[in-house]
Amino acid sequence: MIKSKQFIFGAAAAALLSATPAFAQGSLEGLLAEVQAARASEQQTFQQRAAEFNGAPADQQAKMLSEAQSRREGLAAESDKLSAQFSANELVINEADKKLRDKAASLGLQEVFGLARQVAGDSATILQQSLISTQFRAAEGESNRDAFLRDFAAAQRAPTHGDLEKVWLELYGEMTQSGAVAKYTTKVVQPGGEPKDAEVIRIGPFTAMSEGKYLNYLPELKAFSVYPRQPPAEFMATGAAFSAATSGYPEAVVDGSRGVLMSLYVERPTWLYRIEHGEKVNYVILLVGLISALCFLFQLAFLIVTRMRVGAQLKDLGKPSENNPLGRVLLAFTGDAKNIEQDADVAELRIAEAVFREVPKLERYQAMLRLAVAAGPLLGLIGTVLGMIMTFQSITESGSSDPKLMAEGIGAAMIATVLGIGIAIPLLFANALLTSLSKGITQVIEEQSAGMLAESIERTRRG
Repeated sequence: MIKSKQFIFGAAAAALLSATPAFAQGSLEGLLAEVQAARASEQQTFQQRAAEFNGAPADQQAKMLSEAQSRREGLAAESDKLSAQFSANELVINEADKKLRDKAASLGLQEVFGLARQVAGDSATILQQSLISTQFRAAEGESNRDAFLRDFAAAQRAPTHGDLEKVWLELYGEMTQSGAVAKYTTKVVQPGGEPKDAEVIRIGPFTAMSEGKYLNYLPELKAFSVYPRQPPAEFMATGAAFSAATSGYPEAVVDGSRGVLMSLYVERPTWLYRIEHGEKVNYVILLVGLISALCFLFQLAFLIVTRMRVGAQLKDLGKPSENNPLGRVLLAFTGDAKNIEQDADVAELRIAEAVFREVPKLERYQAMLRLAVAAGPLLGLIGTVLGMIMTFQSITESGSSDPKLMAEGIGAAMIATVLGIGIAIPLLFANALLTSLSKGITQVIEEQSAGMLAESIERTRRG
C-alpha cells in the first residue's frame, strides 16, 4: 500500500514536471487539463500493471518481485561504486591542483601571469581607441582584439601557451602598425549617416583620410566617419598632396593625440560663425569699418595722384595748370607787377585764400577716420556688455554656472571687443598716412606760394 502511494505521488510529480512547459506557454486552464490527462494516463498504467501482477500465479509474483529487488540492489551497488570513484577522483584532482600551485609558485608563474593580465587590461583600452582596429577585424566567430584582451585579463584560470602568444601578437602588431602608412578599404560613415565602402589612407594610429577628407574614428562602431566640417584650406591642401604622393617623404597632418586635437580644431567656431551668433552691434562695427576703409582707399588714391601732379608742376612753375592744387594757387596769384609792392598784403591774402580752398580736399575723410578710431572700441564695449548680459541671463535661467552655458555669452562679448579694436588700430595707421600725405602737399603749396610772392616783390623793386 505504501509503495502504491509512493508510485502515485511519483506519477503526479512527473505529470506536474511534464506540464511545466505547457504552463509556460498556456494558461492555468491548460495546465490543469495537462495535469489531469497525465494523472489519468498514469492511473491507467498503474491499474494495468496491478492487474497483471494480481492475475499472475503466486510463484510468478514472487519471481517478479525477486527480479525487481535484484535490479534495485544492482543499481544501488553501481551507485555506491560511482560515488566512491567520484570521491577518489576529487582527491586526485585536489592533489594535482595543489602540486600545480606549488610548481607555479616555485617557478614564479603567478607573477608572470599577473603581469600578463595587467598588461592585457591596460592595452585593451588602447586597442579599443586605436583606429588600426578598422584594418584588422576579427574573423567570424572570434572576438575583437580589445575584447580578447579584456577576457584574458579577467580570466581566473591559468593562461595557456596559445593565449600568451596571441596577447604578444596583438601588442606586437599594434606597435608595428603604429609606424606604418597603410591604404585599405573599409566602411566610412558619410555626413548624412549612410555607411559607404571607401578607400582609406591611415597614418599610424593618428590620422586617417578618404577621398581628400579627414576622418574621425568611432570606437563604439569600429568605423570611420567624415568630419561634418573639415579643417582649414592649408590642411586640406597638405592632405590632398599626401594622398596623391606615390614615393618620397611628403608632408602630412599628424594628430599626436589620436584625433582629440583634430576634433577640437574642427569644432572651433569660425569668425563668420562668431559674428552671426553675436549681437547686432557686430554688424554696426563692421559697417563703420567698411565705410571708413572705403573712404581711406579713395582719399589715398586721390592724394597719390595729387602728389604726382604737384611734383610735375614743380618742374615747370612757369606754366601753371589747373589739374593740381599748386597750379591753381599759382593761377590765383596774378596781378599787376607794377603795383605788387603796394598790393603785397592783398596778394598774400589772395594766396592764403587759394591755399585754404585746397586744404579741405587734401584733408578730406580724416575726421571720419578719427571718429571711427574712437567709436570702434566704444562699440566693442557695448558688445562686451551685451555679451555679459547674455552670460548672466543663462546663469539665471539654468541656476548653475556651467562653463558650457556661459561660453556663448562670453564668446559674443569677446568677439565684439576684438572687432572694435580690430577696426580701430588699422584706421589709426590709415589716418596717420593720410595726414602725412596731405601735410606734405600743403607744405609744398605754402612754400611755393610764399617764395613766388617774395620773388615777385623783389623783382618789382629791382625793376
